[in-house]
Amino acid sequence: MAQLETSDQEIPKVINFMASVLERVAETNDLSRRFSAQKISMFHGLTRPTISVESYLERIFKYANCSPSCFVVAYIYLDRFSQRQPLLPINSFNVHRLLITSVLVSAKFMDDIFYNNAYYAKVGGISTKEMNLLEVDFLFGIGFQLNVTPTTFHTYCFYLQTEMLLESPPMPVPSSSLKIGRNVNHQYCCINEDESTHQQHELAV
Repeated sequence: MAQLETSDQEIPKVINFMASVLERVAETNDLSRRFSAQKISMFHGLTRPTISVESYLERIFKYANCSPSCFVVAYIYLDRFSQRQPLLPINSFNVHRLLITSVLVSAKFMDDIFYNNAYYAKVGGISTKEMNLLEVDFLFGIGFQLNVTPTTFHTYCFYLQTEMLLESPPMPVPSSSLKIGRNVNHQYCCINEDESTHQQHELAV
């Protein structure tokens, strides 16, 4: 079995920001599960993982050695997945598998050199067979929409950098309709990928 290669790189702030957003999104959707129709998918675990989202993201960054840009793109992919799969909102039971899969797909698309699925499975604490199935399901879930235009990428980066510089409680994840953290009477900073404009919408379950 291959040994995991460690990285001594400092953890980028984007990791902490993503973790904060996704943890709150997962908690919000956990609470709303009884009020909205939600499907169970292969991304769902039987129990909530004991490792926090932040520690899990830091582990992925430490061992996967993928570029920080991959995490921004993975963030965009998660947004697209949530928009296209409204009955599969991110919650505490699926957020970890969605994260490892989105980073895997992002690394393959973004980086010239990347680890194989068996390695990512070890990083994520799952089997290689499961990693393979999750990758295929995720790709279908986003409709194989892997391309990220420079405008979209920089718009998301600008949003993330602004939130980090403000050092205020982060707003939920940006998107054109933001199904990631949808709940009653909650405002979300939204990004229209075609026009790259910011809008505020009040969404209801």
